[in-house]
Amino acid sequence: MAFPTEEQLAQAIVPVATHYGLDLEGIKISRAGKKSLVAIALDSDERVNSDVLEVVSNELSAQFDKLEEAGELNFGPGYTLEVGTPGTDMPLRLPRHWARNRGRLVTIIDDGKKSLWRIGALNEAQDRVIVIARVGKVMQLRDLELASHADSMVEIEFAQPVADEMELVALSFDEALERREDNK
Repeated sequence: MAFPTEEQLAQAIVPVATHYGLDLEGIKISRAGKKSLVAIALDSDERVNSDVLEVVSNELSAQFDKLEEAGELNFGPGYTLEVGTPGTDMPLRLPRHWARNRGRLVTIIDDGKKSLWRIGALNEAQDRVIVIARVGKVMQLRDLELASHADSMVEIEFAQPVADEMELVALSFDEALERREDNK
């Protein structure tokens, strides 16, 4: 039997991850020498703590071993399992990625130009998001179509966000649109 594919591993991972309220965000398989590396990225709406990741890692390891003994998976001479959360280098591709990063800074690329915006609320259909930026002393609000900005990345921020930005972040999508219209 050949080395397992991402799809085969996902079939084993998703039930365990779902049991703990986690979403499978990615699988990376690297064949390296005698042992291979299987790196799994999991995330949830709430911050994932290391205790949960350890429990999930142990369950996945046992599940993989069981499937290997049954001849359903074959890791060859062995594998190293790494279970963690996605890094900040993961683009915001799905609505849940935007929702989980509400209040954080994100790089938006429009017409080849990068700019920083703070993520606000998603609309009910989860296909548009409010973003907020300070231009001089004025707060600017935009609503973006998610599908057109799937290359957006969260930016690491060391300073506390300004209170007036966070007030706008707290608004619902419709409230933010009304506020934007009032400022035109």
